[in-house]
Amino acid sequence: MRIRTILAVLSVACLVAVPAGAQFGNLGKVINKAAEVSQDLTFSDAEEQQVGSEISAKIRDKYGVVQDPAVHKYVTLVGSVLGSASSRPKLKWTFVVLDTDGVNAFAAPGGFVHITRGALALIKNEAELADVLAHEIVHVAQKHTLKAIQKSKAISLGATASRKEVVTQAANQGYEILLENNFDRGDEMEADKIGVTLANGAGYSPAGLTAFLTRLADRNKALKDRSGIFASHPETKARIDALAKVVSTGPLAATATVNARYAQSISYTPTPITGTGEAAAVGGSGSSGALGLAGRMGLGREKSSDQTVSSAGSRGVNPDRDAKGGPVKTLVAVSVTAAEVAEFRKGIAS
Repeated sequence: MRIRTILAVLSVACLVAVPAGAQFGNLGKVINKAAEVSQDLTFSDAEEQQVGSEISAKIRDKYGVVQDPAVHKYVTLVGSVLGSASSRPKLKWTFVVLDTDGVNAFAAPGGFVHITRGALALIKNEAELADVLAHEIVHVAQKHTLKAIQKSKAISLGATASRKEVVTQAANQGYEILLENNFDRGDEMEADKIGVTLANGAGYSPAGLTAFLTRLADRNKALKDRSGIFASHPETKARIDALAKVVSTGPLAATATVNARYAQSISYTPTPITGTGEAAAVGGSGSSGALGLAGRMGLGREKSSDQTVSSAGSRGVNPDRDAKGGPVKTLVAVSVTAAEVAEFRKGIAS
């Protein structure tokens, strides 16, 4: 009996030493696969901040940053009014004005909201700016980018990967998602609905987003594909109809547009898109093009973007996404006090 017991123990030990795939066939493969994807893609607040910080750095590296403290201060004050009234008021909100004529906006996790000077040029008043920023703030508050990263299943790391590696991979994937404005329809509609409601609560006219969307659609009417900000959003007419319903059923009745303060703070002139297709979008052979796109950068260091210029047919040339950025990448540090935000808020009502 003792010999049999010893043999049984040896058999179990040998079985444990054999890889799971050899022991259990397909079951072993399932176990190994589970180990590969066992990394938790639920991020702590600190990790969310790190993911957003790395994404923001990539965005700033691509487009550059407007080095005008006054412009950043103004945008930060508008954003702070909204961020403090959002579902995540304690988040450290950072607002960045990107140095490109492309009309775009990006919401990175952790409170990093970016808007281009091209978008500021197309916007006509503070209510429109507030509605656009509120839309991006909702993306952050509802963790839409993090959810999109989780849904993408593009992160493949072994169970032994460090959390630093997970965060870095999440940032790389999040950057791709933001660059393509690749949120699903539900997230976009939610950002529209909650965004205009948030702006309305601060006193801004909820009609600002509809006005901006209409103007943007007119600007882009010659393009074959949707471009830049809201590129993946539902069709403009459907969105405008949905917004009208949100406003009427709210009801959302705020009326402030704050035209004068916007005109005093923002003086950029919109640059139209002239023509369609790759040649026109890139600016032809050596010309600067409508958006200054000659010699434009690709999407950066990420592998999937290496062929953007050479294979426009597969990914498509997008005038706003691919717009040339400015040379300075340095973040403009802006701080606003609670007293400044309170005083700024008074200007909405007046």
